[in-house]
Amino acid sequence: MVVKKTKKKDSKKFKKSNFEKKKLKKGTNASQVAAESSKATDTDWWDSFWEKNSPTPGSSVPTDETEGFKYFFRVSKKTFDYICSLVGQDLISRPPSGLINIEGRLLSVEKQVAIALRRLASGESQVSVGASFGVGQSTVSQVTWRFIEALEERAKHHLKWPDSSRLEEIKSKFEASFELPNCCGALDATHIVMTLPAVQTSDDWCDQEKNYSMFLQGVVDHELRFLDIVTGWPGGMTVSRLLKCSGFYRLCEGGERLNGNAKILFEGTEFREYIVGGVGYPLLPWLITPFGRDGISAAMSDFNAVLEASRFLAVKAFLQLKGSWRILNKVMWRPDKRKLPSIILVCCLLHNIIIDCGDMLQPDVSLSGSHDSGYVEQCCKQIDPLGRTMRENLAKHLQHSTKKAASS
Repeated sequence: MVVKKTKKKDSKKFKKSNFEKKKLKKGTNASQVAAESSKATDTDWWDSFWEKNSPTPGSSVPTDETEGFKYFFRVSKKTFDYICSLVGQDLISRPPSGLINIEGRLLSVEKQVAIALRRLASGESQVSVGASFGVGQSTVSQVTWRFIEALEERAKHHLKWPDSSRLEEIKSKFEASFELPNCCGALDATHIVMTLPAVQTSDDWCDQEKNYSMFLQGVVDHELRFLDIVTGWPGGMTVSRLLKCSGFYRLCEGGERLNGNAKILFEGTEFREYIVGGVGYPLLPWLITPFGRDGISAAMSDFNAVLEASRFLAVKAFLQLKGSWRILNKVMWRPDKRKLPSIILVCCLLHNIIIDCGDMLQPDVSLSGSHDSGYVEQCCKQIDPLGRTMRENLAKHLQHSTKKAASS
């Protein structure tokens, strides 16, 4: 009798499953199906994931579930829920072709987001990520790309050039920390290394270290938040060439960016808006770089130290970005060069979302050393006369401020 009941129950499940599949084939919205049968959706994904991936003696996984959640997905549960709210409609609005787990239940929005975040955060293979969630490699691939497309569209507001009031706050923080008046951010760039099929290899993508790579350039603020990024360009370029190919450069040169109110300080010296960068960049009126190392005065050396400290904010942001989203720090196996910029952008968006949601960036996952390990910074010798005057005035201002502070 028990056996018969079990068979009957299984038969009902089978019929119900077939009924739902038929509805999907007729064009029924996936969200409607999920609403009609909550049992058909994989809602207990975290319990299953934690049980399978919970810490073992000697592992680096935190024993606390809250911390464990952030360890695996880089975000708090609150921020995770916010990300789900951004992309949820996109992830349920299309027929979930193949998006079922091994028990035959539809993947919930939360589980789809978790799969995508884990893939981006760990950089592990799709097979490995799939195994930890009980799904196949193709599901991980499909879910991750759907998530990337959705977040790229829905989270644009998390990466844009600041308005005037926010820019004033940024400038105030830079001046308070580094005595650099009217500074709007720090600039740096990094390589995303990849392998390419033999038919796609070219000297353009082969960089100075004989790797195939794609560049990412970013301007960051005092909170390590990305204000502007440029990607999609071959790693074989110099950073100065990358800058000049960017829309950011065109906007600055055209007076549409970094063209706010000048600040007038000691002896009537005027300081326009600018950002700081390393020796690989040209010295421009709106981009201040260090003095050369040869034959410089003590004041110039002091200025270089301050400039380097402020520029390190951009270095630190890239260390955090590549450490948090390890997919950017591992050699990508034959990525689609048309899709790779979207992956890079979404990682930058996630970096900003963490900051915007009040989450703490995790310094323990940040890379140590260099975010561009193995690459030597090439020196750019281009010097704009107005940029030279601006740098000299900044060095004088810094010297003046140091003397004033010493005498008070």
